[in-house]
Amino acid sequence: MDKNIITVTSPLLPDLDEFHSLLQQIWDNKWITNNGSFHKQLEQELADYLGVSYLSLFTNGTLPLLTALQALRITGEVITTPYSFVATTHSIWWNSCKPVFVDVDPATGNMDPEKIEAAISPKTTAIMPVHVYGKPCDTKRIQEIADTYGLKVIYDAAHAFGVKENGVSVLNAGDMSTLSFHATKVYNTIEGGALIVKDAETKKRIDDLKNFGFHNETTVVAPGINSKMDEMRSAYGLLNLKQVDSAITARKSVAKTYYEALKDVKGISFYPYLKETFNNDNLHYNYSYMPMFVNAEEYGMTRDELYAKMKEAKVLGRRYFYPLISEFSTYKGCQGADRSNLPNAHKMADSVICLPMHHLLSDADVNRILDLIV
Repeated sequence: MDKNIITVTSPLLPDLDEFHSLLQQIWDNKWITNNGSFHKQLEQELADYLGVSYLSLFTNGTLPLLTALQALRITGEVITTPYSFVATTHSIWWNSCKPVFVDVDPATGNMDPEKIEAAISPKTTAIMPVHVYGKPCDTKRIQEIADTYGLKVIYDAAHAFGVKENGVSVLNAGDMSTLSFHATKVYNTIEGGALIVKDAETKKRIDDLKNFGFHNETTVVAPGINSKMDEMRSAYGLLNLKQVDSAITARKSVAKTYYEALKDVKGISFYPYLKETFNNDNLHYNYSYMPMFVNAEEYGMTRDELYAKMKEAKVLGRRYFYPLISEFSTYKGCQGADRSNLPNAHKMADSVICLPMHHLLSDADVNRILDLIV
């Protein structure tokens, strides 16, 4: 890769010598998958770190979404957001359910709870919100609605690794939460993911479903799939867990620098939650993304013009999330997909650039990026 390119993210990598030492143990044990010792250790250490009761590891971040819907036996319609990565809605479709889109809160990008009730029909069985950019949804209000109408809530928490409010993990909200440990995330296992559940019985059902439905050696209790994490990635994940806090601290420093340099630039804005995280001990944020919004009329340049300018200068921002899921041909005919129903989501999708954000950005890198924007 061209060393002059500044990428939007960079993977957190464990020390190679330490990783080799764990690989040697795997080679010595000759146990490389199927609930090995590193797999068991990582499940427990992640549950402890994240402040959750039960966690089941998966081989990527999409499979927990698919499995959560299966485990809760979701059918019919699922209310969700168009402002996310496509895996959110794909999981609904692959479970033969119908996604129903509602608009987002313009201040956060998260599903607007006040739009949910109007979208509920007799066929609605679940709500699938997303903690966009790691900012927690209004979980209390969403749960009130779910309880009123007897709906399940599955949170796509792919961005929310380690996020806490008042000392409580956002992953404890709803019936289940899912995580992604993809290489682009704050914490990664190269590829990987997890499903957060609240009791041992449900965890056992999840573990059965991700292992072909086997409950024991001779009994298959459901048409499961194969989505187990192997020992190599589990070992890699154990080493990354030791350094993720320092990576988040580095990200926070970069976020502060961006914010202070750009907060007064006309036509440039950030979502309000970002500033709140800097000096609030009750909020533990992970700085997984650095979304910046461009008002073309005030800034004097459109988002796409700035994006192209950055790209020409070898600074690779990303337009997360553009276009909206509801704009893809697969989902254009879904309920709520009409543009007029999603004005806030479209405004965000048409104005956002996620600036480069990772633990390896130098002061020189950040200044180079800022020089292109200011």
